[in-house]
Amino acid sequence: MKQWLVVRPPQVPISFHLDRRVPRIMVGLLLATLVAMVLSVGQGEYPVPTLDVIKTVLGVETSNPDFDFIVMTLRLPRTLVAWGVGMGLAIAGTITQGITRNPLASPGIIGVNAGASLTAVTLIVLYPDLPIALIPWAAFGGALTVAVLIYLLAWQGGSSPVRLILVGVGCSLIAGSLTNLMVTFGNIYNVSQALVWLAGSVYGRSWEQLTVFLPWLTGFGLLSLLMSRELNALQLGDEVARSLGSRLELQRGLLLLSSVALAGSSVATAGSIGFVGLMAPHLGRQLVGPSHEGLLPVAALTGGFVVVVADLLGRLLFSPIELPCGIITAIVGAPYFLYVLIRDRNS
Repeated sequence: MKQWLVVRPPQVPISFHLDRRVPRIMVGLLLATLVAMVLSVGQGEYPVPTLDVIKTVLGVETSNPDFDFIVMTLRLPRTLVAWGVGMGLAIAGTITQGITRNPLASPGIIGVNAGASLTAVTLIVLYPDLPIALIPWAAFGGALTVAVLIYLLAWQGGSSPVRLILVGVGCSLIAGSLTNLMVTFGNIYNVSQALVWLAGSVYGRSWEQLTVFLPWLTGFGLLSLLMSRELNALQLGDEVARSLGSRLELQRGLLLLSSVALAGSSVATAGSIGFVGLMAPHLGRQLVGPSHEGLLPVAALTGGFVVVVADLLGRLLFSPIELPCGIITAIVGAPYFLYVLIRDRNS
């Protein structure tokens, strides 16, 4: 019999029912991520010893004054961006699977990422001199446009989860074709930047990009967590959710907005890192079960860990050549997708 941990913050009219495994697993994931981050920050053309990485981050003087620039300016923001993007994609994927009640759904599969990619590539190719802070807004606009279009086209007296997926796949193909068209006819220098970006990479990411992305992750991540109980209700089916008092379309719309914002800002920050939004929710369910109150934070930490490790492996496997972390997640994620597909077919 499962034991539940009830969390009720003082003077706040909300409560969370968590599986008792959740805090322990979250601590384990955080520790594993910290280890991966320290290793990642220490690796590169100019290696930094693990102890010196920790000293530099804590502000303790080291034997080599160059370590401060290498760690704090070049590598730490890159690693933190990888962590944040992984969390954003994982939360977006968890929400998408909850809304559609389909374990094979993710923002990348139903077209949200494709919409974000299209607008971001358009800015990179056609307007390369625009400020970097505009890219997340543009990607969010593209993702939101595609999401609204999917919602409207799938509407038939209500938003059927099956129709959302089918229409989303079609919109994804259209947006992908337009992105390819943009890449084909753009300036060669701008197109090369766009192609690297499309592969999904955190190479060269700075504190500026982290600062732009952080409000999106924090704001919509918290909104998603606060709506986790509503996401549980949606899992029971539309009729049951209505009988429990859920304002179905409003809640589904807010959750879809959160998913779009997180996926769009993540794609704008690090490019199209595939399969994280698919894998992280599944791994989270295996660790803590299907209740979204515990699943959302665990899936977020899992996604962050996956992208940090993927970035580390991309730098180590064929050093000094770097593979974008999106290629690593695709190499792992594509077989995992097939595994989930076969497992669900046989269940």
